Amino acid sequence: MPKDELMPIGAFAQRSGLTSSALRFYADSGLLPPVEVDPVSGYRYYSADQVVQATVLRQLRELAMPLTAVEAVLGSGADEASRLLDEHVAEVVGNAAAAQQKAAVIKSALGNVPGLPIAAVKGPVLADAVEQVLTATAYEHGIPALAGLRIEASYEAVTLTATDRYRLSTRTLVPAEAPGQTWAGTVNGNELRVAVAEVRRSPLVRLEAVPHGLWLRVADREDRHCRLLPEEFPDYQLMLASLGDVTTRVTVPKELLLRALEDQPGERITLHVSDHGMHVRSADDEPDENSDIWLPATVTGQALQIWFELTTFYPAVSTAIGPDVLLDLRGHDLPVTIRSADRGDLTTLAMPIKSDHSA
Repeated sequence: MPKDELMPIGAFAQRSGLTSSALRFYADSGLLPPVEVDPVSGYRYYSADQVVQATVLRQLRELAMPLTAVEAVLGSGADEASRLLDEHVAEVVGNAAAAQQKAAVIKSALGNVPGLPIAAVKGPVLADAVEQVLTATAYEHGIPALAGLRIEASYEAVTLTATDRYRLSTRTLVPAEAPGQTWAGTVNGNELRVAVAEVRRSPLVRLEAVPHGLWLRVADREDRHCRLLPEEFPDYQLMLASLGDVTTRVTVPKELLLRALEDQPGERITLHVSDHGMHVRSADDEPDENSDIWLPATVTGQALQIWFELTTFYPAVSTAIGPDVLLDLRGHDLPVTIRSADRGDLTTLAMPIKSDHSA
């Protein structure tokens, strides 16, 4: 290649975002050798075709990928490179989570403050409840509490609550041993998800509060520590207290309702409730009797029509326990309560949208 078509190392460094010293290192390691080296001056020259490879190399190193893995990615096809990237990111995330867990344990030990016993709950029951309620969490910038799970212990019960502001799920558990005192805290949702597998295999889990965290104490297994989120949790109790009276109550088979929601093509759905049952249709299309799905339902109260985002309503229904769900409706523009017809300890509220599809 003619030298006037090549770039000296300084110009190539500017194009690729790598320093000259880094380019020399990658050349010596065989990852990115120059096209030509001046035999007299030893000066290195690169081609424009190498800019893409150099840029990818820089980006991979910014992900803390070791040289051997970088070499494998650069020498692979797109599918294999994608798989290697996914493996590396999963390892980095796992290492970061492990580091956070260890740091939290160390900070707890440094505080030298004895844990406060909260309650004892059956492990499988607690694991199921955490998974069900955590479906209502959200990762929203500036509101980290929405990614957490609120745990409240009274003298009679332990209540788990999560909300993404469009949906709220709460479940009340009867403890295996009566709580010794009241306590409330918002627990890191991601760390609870990781702890669920260990909790599920434990007959009994003891909740123990420490500064900035909550211990899940289990017998014959590794105790799990979850950090507390310091941000204030939304005042959901005020919202629950201000709900209006139920005007329409619908009991419908859960699987039939989920199937009807899955069969609708749009992002929004309409529920039309009457004394003859419930119709489900897409809210994004013009009304069409042929696309309506009629569901057998037991209905009491007023007929009404209500609209939902599918991403709000579907998970609220799917987490219900048992073969039937009970919908408590208060009007077309007020939250609907979704409960398990045979078990009332899991309750979800879903916010409707307006008929013009605005929130």
